[in-house]
Amino acid sequence: MDQSRIKLTAEEIYKQEFKVDTKGYRIKEVDTFLDEIIKDYQEFSKIIREKDKEKIELMKEIMTLKEENRNLKVQVELSNDDNVLPRETSNLDLMKRLSKLEKIVYGKEDK
Repeated sequence: MDQSRIKLTAEEIYKQEFKVDTKGYRIKEVDTFLDEIIKDYQEFSKIIREKDKEKIELMKEIMTLKEENRNLKVQVELSNDDNVLPRETSNLDLMKRLSKLEKIVYGKEDK
């Protein structure tokens, strides 16, 4: 939690004392309102801590998924490389066969 942007804590609100003036506010009403503010601050702090934990877990999951993604990309590349070689070899074999058949059909041309 970024404490530099938060000016008050629940504890500071709780300990804050106000001077009483003759035409001031009702102390009980102010105390009740400040108690609600304190509860909100405590809840906000709790939510922020939970979100920070959730963020850390999600970052770990992202790192795991990125690693898995890299590994799968490598596997796909290797698989594609394996598939390319047999095609080239089979194309070469086909070209040799075609050449032999042409020699048989059209006769040998040794010039």
